[in-house]
Amino acid sequence: MNETVLEKHSFGAEVGRLLDLVVHSLYSEREIFLRELVANAADAVDRRRFEALTDTKLAPPAEAKIRIVPDKQANSLLIADDGIGMTRQELIDNLGTIARSGTRAFGQALASANAEDRPSLIGQFGVGFYSAFMVADRVEVTSRKAGSEEAFTWASEGAGEFTLAPGERENPGTDIVLHLKSDALEYLEPIRLETVVRKWADHITLPITVARDGKDEAANEGTALWRKAKSDITEQSYDEFYRHLGHMFDSPWATLHWKAEGTLEYFSLLFIPGMKPFEAVEGERDSRVRLHVRRMFITDRADLLPPWLRFVHGVVDTEDLPLNVSREMLQTTPVLGRIRKALIGRVMSELKSRAKDNEDYAKFWENFGALLKEGVWEDSEHRTELAGLLRFHSSTQEGLVSLADYVSRMQPDQDTIYYLSGDNADALKTSPQLEGVRAKGIEVLLMTDPIDAFWPERLDSFEDKKLRSVTQAAADLGKDDDQPDISPLLAVLKEALSDDVSDVRSTARLTDSAVVLAADDRGPDLQMQRLMRRAGRAMMPSRPILEVNPRHRLIEMLSGRLDDKELIGEAAATLLDLARVQEGEPPRDASAFARRVTHLLAGRFGG
Repeated sequence: MNETVLEKHSFGAEVGRLLDLVVHSLYSEREIFLRELVANAADAVDRRRFEALTDTKLAPPAEAKIRIVPDKQANSLLIADDGIGMTRQELIDNLGTIARSGTRAFGQALASANAEDRPSLIGQFGVGFYSAFMVADRVEVTSRKAGSEEAFTWASEGAGEFTLAPGERENPGTDIVLHLKSDALEYLEPIRLETVVRKWADHITLPITVARDGKDEAANEGTALWRKAKSDITEQSYDEFYRHLGHMFDSPWATLHWKAEGTLEYFSLLFIPGMKPFEAVEGERDSRVRLHVRRMFITDRADLLPPWLRFVHGVVDTEDLPLNVSREMLQTTPVLGRIRKALIGRVMSELKSRAKDNEDYAKFWENFGALLKEGVWEDSEHRTELAGLLRFHSSTQEGLVSLADYVSRMQPDQDTIYYLSGDNADALKTSPQLEGVRAKGIEVLLMTDPIDAFWPERLDSFEDKKLRSVTQAAADLGKDDDQPDISPLLAVLKEALSDDVSDVRSTARLTDSAVVLAADDRGPDLQMQRLMRRAGRAMMPSRPILEVNPRHRLIEMLSGRLDDKELIGEAAATLLDLARVQEGEPPRDASAFARRVTHLLAGRFGG
């Protein structure tokens, strides 16, 4: 190493504290360092193969593998791969900044995890490489990027800084050299290394070898797990593959493993996670199911499942595509279209089966239910089928209910499925919007996901029953011919609020509240309007309707004070702000609202 060009850099993200957590909190599971380094090496080879789809010069050698070489004389352990490699800047970015999720969060997770769960937290928090410092007091990484002639060496003793210098590597890929601690010399024994590989990485299809007496001996079976018979696979093997594949740390909620034979042949192993991934699925909308051709990884960008099933992880391995399949071919080949249809059908069948167990299905729904609603919104082919899988909180029932459950409880003359959408189910249960329907004994579905403002419009009906927001249901609830006539008050209120509401009208759907907001029957409901406003997107009509309860004592009092213009003006503004607050919206002017309420409490109405 040329000392004259040696660069020194400081770690980011509180490296000292994090390394202390890794080294000491996970001490009893030291062998997982090899799992993490081997998994990273396998990923690097997969990435190189993917890049080679568009640039064949980047293709890894046909005999690509991961080599593990113990050196007893030097007390060092080498893990070498033929992967994509790293540039100088990538070494800094990937190895110099630790734990995007934060040292504090990592420490909290370690403190609360059971001993058997702690190894999995390494992968969850993106600190797998640093597990090397559990067994090494110095780590050196020499890497050459595929397509580049330059190599660089990164080195650190894990004490707050690392060095960079030009390095030497004959071929693209990465060498990691661990200078082992005196109490970690067991990892220089080939049989110990082979045992760890078989335990943690037997599912990796890339060959892994351990050097023994000068020869590279196979350490993993290298058989694609998805090509094995289900009877030959243990639950532990499934779990380990699932965790490796999706960088998850739980156990799958469902495992779908089958072989398709006939005109189309493929192997498939799919997992539905048991919990939400650490990185939310809301941001990335593409399916990342991996496509293999004859065991060889091709891409995880083949869109094998639609965006609304992007929570599904897994592998599909087919014999019906060429190994040199191009990205353009992936977009047009009918083979993938048929596979995609079959995968969707299999996942839907699994969900329907598991949905029969309400308690079990509730776990899935809490994690991924909002994504199925996306499917109702955007996928006309599966919309009706998906509707049967939806679950909701209810204004009258405990737990989650389905649309079919709701329909089975509908009143004899009821032809509409009513729902109310908002931000919180508990708040919705006390909303004034429910007063009228509750008085009539009508159940309302409570919806709390942002997508709930959109998909009911696309579904429109279920079992010939229309879906309608209660904020647009004034006409459905009928009129009370005996209610007081407050037309003069309505006219004055409408004039006072002309800039903020589209109408002020009497309503029979309130029992306790003085006012409530409503949406125009022909426009979007209130939740849709709120979402659009929060997103900074104007839509018409944007002004709500203010509905007034003519039987409320406050309204009766105001009807008798129409000559007091100042009082009516302040009351109009206050009533509208109260209606907004009831809907979870802030007053239009918080300070003015506070002053008006204070005056009213002080006896502005004269007792």
